[in-house]
Amino acid sequence: MIPTRFSQVLAALALAIPFSAHAAWPEKPITIIVPAAPGGTTDMSARLISEKLAENLGTSVVIENRAGAAGIIGSQALVRAKPDGYTLIMGNIGPNAINYSMYKDLPYTPDDFAPITLVISVPNVLVVNAESPAKSVKDLIKITKDAPQGGTFGSSGVGQSPHLSGEMFKQRAGIDAAHVAYKGAGPAVTALLGNQFDFMIDNLPSSLSFIQAGKFRALAVTSDKRVPELPDVPTMAEAGVSDMVVTAWFGLLAPKGTPQDVIDKIYTGAKAALESPDIQARFKQMGGTAGGNTPAEFGEFIAAERARWETTVKAANLSAGN
Repeated sequence: MIPTRFSQVLAALALAIPFSAHAAWPEKPITIIVPAAPGGTTDMSARLISEKLAENLGTSVVIENRAGAAGIIGSQALVRAKPDGYTLIMGNIGPNAINYSMYKDLPYTPDDFAPITLVISVPNVLVVNAESPAKSVKDLIKITKDAPQGGTFGSSGVGQSPHLSGEMFKQRAGIDAAHVAYKGAGPAVTALLGNQFDFMIDNLPSSLSFIQAGKFRALAVTSDKRVPELPDVPTMAEAGVSDMVVTAWFGLLAPKGTPQDVIDKIYTGAKAALESPDIQARFKQMGGTAGGNTPAEFGEFIAAERARWETTVKAANLSAGN
C-alpha cells in the first residue's frame, strides 16, 4: 500500500508542475525581438513599452534588434524560439501582413505566431530633404516627371509599408521612381538626411523629429485627416493624390504554442502599459494611437490586414521573389 500511495503522490506532483511553472511566470528576463534596425517606429514603440511592461510583469525586458530581409530574419528567430513567453516580437504590417503576398516562400506562416495585442498605429508621411526644390506634392511630381531618369525613393525595406506606400504613390501620381531599400527606418532616414534619394513615405514617428527640426520637409500625410503634430501638412487627398490612405501598425506576438495563461499575463501587462498616461502622451507626440485590443481581436485584425494587402500587392503587380 505504501508504494502505491507514494506513486499517487508523485503523480499528483507531476500534474501540478506545469501549472506551478505558469503561475510563477515570469522567472527570468523577457526578450522582445525588433525585426528592424534601431531608430524606426518598430524599435521606438518596443523600447517605449518595454519599461512599463517590465514593471507590470515584475521582470526585466530586453530589446534585441534583428534587422534585415524585410523583417524575415527577426520573424524567423521568433518562430524558432521556445514558446514559453520569454521571447516576443514587435511585429508589424510588413512581416506580418504584406510579406505573405510579396514573397513566394517564407520561413514562417501566419499560424507560427500567437497574437498578444496591437501596440501602436501611425500614419505615414511623404518627406523630402529640406534642401529639395520640391515645396509641395505637386512640385515633387513635376520634378520627378521632368527628370530624364525619373526619381528615387527610399524605404525601411522591401515589403514594409513605406515601400508599398511609395509604390502606391508612384501609381497614383503617374511617376517613375526607383526603389532604394534599407535595413530599417533608421538607416533610411540617415540616407535621406544625406540626400541619397529624392523622397520617402516614412512611418511618421521616425521622421517627425527631423521634420520639426527643419531637416526634412513634410509634403503630405497618408491619414484621412491632418495630424495634430503637423497641422499645416495636407493629407494626400488634399495634396491632389486620391485613394492614398495608409496606416502602419505594430504589435506584440509570441511563438505558436505559448501557453494561453502566459499570453494572458503579457496581454494584461501590455494593456496596462498602453493605458498609462505617459505612454498615451508619448505615442500621441509621435503622431500615433495606442492599441490594447485582445489577443483574439488582434489576430482577427492581422488576418484582415493580410487580405487587404494581398489585394494591393496583386493590383500593383509587385513581388520580391525569393
